[in-house]
Amino acid sequence: MSRLIRNSLMMLLLMTLITGVAYPLVATGLAQLVFPRQANGSLIVKDGKPVGSVLIGQSFTDPKYFWGRPSATTPQANNGLNSGGSNLGPTNPALTDAVKQRIAALRAADPGNTAPVPVDLVTASASGLDPEISPAAAQYQLARVAKARGLGTAQVQALVNEYTSGRQLGVFGEPRVNVLQLNLALDAPRLASAYRPGED
Repeated sequence: MSRLIRNSLMMLLLMTLITGVAYPLVATGLAQLVFPRQANGSLIVKDGKPVGSVLIGQSFTDPKYFWGRPSATTPQANNGLNSGGSNLGPTNPALTDAVKQRIAALRAADPGNTAPVPVDLVTASASGLDPEISPAAAQYQLARVAKARGLGTAQVQALVNEYTSGRQLGVFGEPRVNVLQLNLALDAPRLASAYRPGED
């Protein structure tokens, strides 16, 4: 019996060392060697300081910025430690009320815009952390952002095009726009000096 217990403990120790120590160290080392940026969170750095991640959305409410997809995470939006959706069904009145409030906020920020509101601007995803919006959602906001910044729509459109990614391998997923990268590009000093009225 003591031999059986000893063998079991040795196997537990061995498997702990393999799966709990060696494997994580090898996986981490390979990730740092092959994909260092992704392994470290795909961080976006500005002026030497991290300002966010390509993989996690941020909340923007100022009219001069593109707004991302709503987030249902708690206790605050886009909380990477509490990823998850609202789990509200399509017939739940709370979901209907939330969508109506989001539509009202978009309309209030751009009263002259009568175009249909893209669905990804008023519904949260299952993760609650989406860093990207559809090209349609970016187009819906384009005139508002250009007006708020005193920029030409063609100039903002060029940036939207620059930060629009296509389908992966040409077939997987949908075209998408990274909101944080686009907003950081909008804040670049070169834009303010490049636009001349009448260039739309």
